[in-house]
Amino acid sequence: MRAFVFPGQGAQFSGMGKDLYEAYLIAKEIFHQADEILGFPISEIMFEGTEEQLKETRVTQPAVFLHSYIAYRCLAQVRPDMVAGHSLGEITALAVNECLAFEDALTLVSKRAHAMQRACELQPSGMTAVLKFNDATIEQVCASITDEVVVPANYNCPQQLVISGSLKGLELAMEKLSEAGARRMLPLKVGGAFHSPLMQPAQDELAEAIRQCSFAKPFCPVYQNATAAASDDPVVIKENLLRQLTSPVRWTQSVLQMSADGATEFTEFGPGSTLQGLIKRILPE
Repeated sequence: MRAFVFPGQGAQFSGMGKDLYEAYLIAKEIFHQADEILGFPISEIMFEGTEEQLKETRVTQPAVFLHSYIAYRCLAQVRPDMVAGHSLGEITALAVNECLAFEDALTLVSKRAHAMQRACELQPSGMTAVLKFNDATIEQVCASITDEVVVPANYNCPQQLVISGSLKGLELAMEKLSEAGARRMLPLKVGGAFHSPLMQPAQDELAEAIRQCSFAKPFCPVYQNATAAASDDPVVIKENLLRQLTSPVRWTQSVLQMSADGATEFTEFGPGSTLQGLIKRILPE
């Protein structure tokens, strides 16, 4: 069975999508449509913009979504049997399996980006990757810190778990993890504590945007970040998509479940090859 997967924020680069635009008429049409929906020339920024421009909130998430969605529309030869996306990529997965119309998905991505940026501005916060250490100890350390926010946020692959929280919470967690034997901890260059309780203001803001979108029954199940379980029920999908902002991305668990449910081939659509690398570590066979 074929699983199609879609990356999240961080995979963007200057020039992304230009080759697709030049080679495929459908890519030109979708890029021009996106420029109109967003109200600014995102295609120009993706093709010619600087690294700094691509880091702007209003650009980054729509750019990754567009590249992934257009790559699928141009390059996929068959339909997937199941889909999943990492964080932002979950919305791409929902556009691909026709749960969300393209226009609604792009609008939702844009609103999500702005809501997350506003939440980040409310409190200094961040994320740190803990490498080559066991998940259980990281979970215990986070749970032991009760006067600050710090939680497991991204279960990316075995021995790669990202924690998220207030700057003080991250500092306390890193101290305790170091005492417990962790040796590699890398602060990430992100604007705030994604997939943590500090994203609650963004979740509240996004709830209305999600309610305004029409969710159809998809042609194949999506494995959602918040549960790592398959769903093709629009009501459940909508609930889990909203939960995603304050819940951890259970990518390792999702990939394992897709494999258990019959996936034998994983194809990544989008900029970079981050998910390919993670899946190879989750499923070495």
